Amino acid sequence: MNVGICKIKLRLPDNLSLKGKRQVVKSVTARLKNKFNVSVAEVEDNDLWQLATIGLSFVSNDQRFTNEVLSKAVEMVVNSQGDFEFLDYQIEILAV
Repeated sequence: MNVGICKIKLRLPDNLSLKGKRQVVKSVTARLKNKFNVSVAEVEDNDLWQLATIGLSFVSNDQRFTNEVLSKAVEMVVNSQGDFEFLDYQIEILAV
């Protein structure tokens, strides 16, 4: 079994409140869940208005497939038109 973990950092330059941030994060996480069937949550920067860190996880029996799904999820976020800027990401695959 392979567990893939991904952390995506976003910047929300025009955001002025936690409510606005919540709307953007909710939109991104819902799209990721629906399209890639991954588990998604905001994992860091909870009290900062203009930064968001989203964590994804995916479990599979094939390491390449796990990496492919997470890479495509990151690619979708990078190519999204939204109220955010993509800053960075990290992917880690754990063999369990």
